[in-house]
Amino acid sequence: MAVLTRTLIGALMCAPIFTVQAAPVTYEMDSTHTFVLLSRSNFGFSNPIIVANIDQGTLVFDNDDPSKSSVRVTLPVAKINTFVPQLDNEFRSPMFFDVARFPNITFQSTRVKAAGNGKYTITGNLTAHGITRPVVLHARLNKAGENPMTKRQAIGFDATGIVKRSEFGLGFNIPNVSDEIALKLTMQADAMK
Repeated sequence: MAVLTRTLIGALMCAPIFTVQAAPVTYEMDSTHTFVLLSRSNFGFSNPIIVANIDQGTLVFDNDDPSKSSVRVTLPVAKINTFVPQLDNEFRSPMFFDVARFPNITFQSTRVKAAGNGKYTITGNLTAHGITRPVVLHARLNKAGENPMTKRQAIGFDATGIVKRSEFGLGFNIPNVSDEIALKLTMQADAMK
């Protein structure tokens, strides 16, 4: 009986250790494994893909309280690849993104909400072509654990969303080329040192 009492008292004394929420972890994006895929309808015949590399970003993730999580990323317009050199040049020109005046596209979350089963709804502000608009992303946690290459804690997500390019002053050739752009993000990040 004395052994059982000591065990229960010991367990109760240690209980607060297990109920304390872990602090949010700050991660930096791995630009070699973080991309955005954009898809649009081209005259209804096809849905070409555009690939863009997210150059830099920070993810703060709190597994116990996702509302304390946040994400900020920067995508250089010059790194957008349409796989058509002429179109790449047009995208960089004043006709589209005007890279000389607006070199980056950014996203800054304003709210992260758990949606169950490793899924999250991320609301934030997307800034492109000098215009900021709210965007909602639907994210899924792929994996969290040690990165075998860097030996640092790592995390990875996929996310999807829809944006209307006309809302960012990029309405050239609508409706022949769709206004709605479907986007898919895949990202990997390592814990800050």
